Amino acid sequence: MELVRQATVPWRQRLIAWLETPLVQRSLIALILVNAVILGLETSSTVMGSWGPSLIAADKAILAVFVVEIALRLVAYRLAFFRDPWSVFDFIVVGIALIPTSGPLAVLRALRVLRVLRLITLVPSMKRVVGGLLSALPGLGSVTAIIGIIFYVAAVIATRLFGADFPQWFGTLGESAFTLFQIMTLESWAMEIVRPVMEVFPLAWAFFLLFILASTFTLLNLFIAVIVNAIQHEHMGEARPPADREIAQLRIDIAALRNDLQSVRASAPVARRRG
Repeated sequence: MELVRQATVPWRQRLIAWLETPLVQRSLIALILVNAVILGLETSSTVMGSWGPSLIAADKAILAVFVVEIALRLVAYRLAFFRDPWSVFDFIVVGIALIPTSGPLAVLRALRVLRVLRLITLVPSMKRVVGGLLSALPGLGSVTAIIGIIFYVAAVIATRLFGADFPQWFGTLGESAFTLFQIMTLESWAMEIVRPVMEVFPLAWAFFLLFILASTFTLLNLFIAVIVNAIQHEHMGEARPPADREIAQLRIDIAALRNDLQSVRASAPVARRRG
């Protein structure tokens, strides 16, 4: 592993250790929070009229600190820096702020607020939650597919049953799907949609209740279950060091012992000649 080989270089090892110290990490978190406040204040024309130059100068100074920090990490880890997704994310977020925001690229000025997302990479609990969400994507994809099937079937049935009498809600397949989505969120579903439909179709309540039970109370809870399970696995994986991390540490120890052994062998002939 490149990172393991570089860790045996003394000055890179010291640089990595310094970058990972709590003081440096907390200082970066503080700068990110201050930068977030500055970016929020810049949206106020009143504040910018009074403190605009100072806020812009502070924003540039904080950006310079972030650029230096990324540069030090590139020096310390070299190509291994780009093998870490979180490091690549930091590189992109900071790099966007360096793009000139004049002319057609002026829209990128609004993307400076993405620097606040660097909190995710610096706060372990946030990183754990995001990692759990990413690992839950395959399971969420399956649940989403099931919900899509239920929505399609329910939209076809609703369009055929209620489309002629309520074209504003169920006139087409798309309108039916949107209305069913509103019903699934339980947003004004009873008084605005279901009760007017029941005045024409008294048994329509059975269809809507079955749809709510299948979509809202069952499948949406599956979403939560998949996410919670993935975050729990992510937490357990960090609580117990993985095998590759232990192997990496063993390689570092072996490399250090090998260097010590070579030093002893090199000094042995000198000692014998003196004897």
